[in-house]
Amino acid sequence: MAGGAADIETVTEGGVRTITFARPERRNGMDLPMFAAYYDALAEAEADDGVRAIVVTGARSSFCSGATPELLAQLASSGQQPGQQPGPVEESLDSALGHPAHLPLTMGTPLIAAINGSAAGLGLVHALFADVRFMADEAQLSAVFSRFGLVAEYGAAWLLPRLVGVGNAMDLLLSSRAVGAAEALRIGLVQRTAPRSEVLGAAQEYARQLAEFTSPTSMAIIKRQILDGLRTPAAEAVTESIALMRESFNRPDLSEALAATREHRKPAFGPRALTTPPGAPEPSNAQ
Repeated sequence: MAGGAADIETVTEGGVRTITFARPERRNGMDLPMFAAYYDALAEAEADDGVRAIVVTGARSSFCSGATPELLAQLASSGQQPGQQPGPVEESLDSALGHPAHLPLTMGTPLIAAINGSAAGLGLVHALFADVRFMADEAQLSAVFSRFGLVAEYGAAWLLPRLVGVGNAMDLLLSSRAVGAAEALRIGLVQRTAPRSEVLGAAQEYARQLAEFTSPTSMAIIKRQILDGLRTPAAEAVTESIALMRESFNRPDLSEALAATREHRKPAFGPRALTTPPGAPEPSNAQ
């Protein structure tokens, strides 16, 4: 299946939906309609039982160069002055997008980023919202916010310290310097690197393995456990994991996995039992 709208293209194959930022003439820079279309595509994939994993990438040699000057101007012009009514974007970015700004954190379907080229600003944030990141050897990542007089937007100050530690997050956000693939891998910002010509295929193969061999319900619950665990005391997290383990014994996925092992075949897991990880935290600085 293939489709798309507002510079977003989607293709589904073997339970993997690939979403592509398709505005290469602007280095896949994102205006508000494209941002909303991307979130629509994520929500549609999340709602489709046939989609077991999602890959997001960019067309040609860029992942996403961030918000376009037009989007920045639109956001700036919506600034409220004393006595004025709030502008449409300021009133609620969630309303403008049609989804919460932290939508990827609420999803049960695993999201894999294939960072094929430059990811800056909002483009970096989209990569950070992914569960696993593959990065092209030739690509670079940059926050850029501080160099434009902006702050760590869309939850970046919540996401980065949890991925790379406080010191590295401070470095990347304060300096807005570009980070190459080798450094990104070393500090844990990405999990795999590959040549640009291979990075999308590697990410899709990883996603295909998830789609074919892992339980959608298990993945959704594990995502929830990890995100909730970032703010949950250890004893509480262990107690909850034991309760969740007991629940898993009564779901059909366990018996199907055991049967598949005995019969030397791939498991045929049913649709995800949970539509979203219900405890997914909201970034403290999401706009």
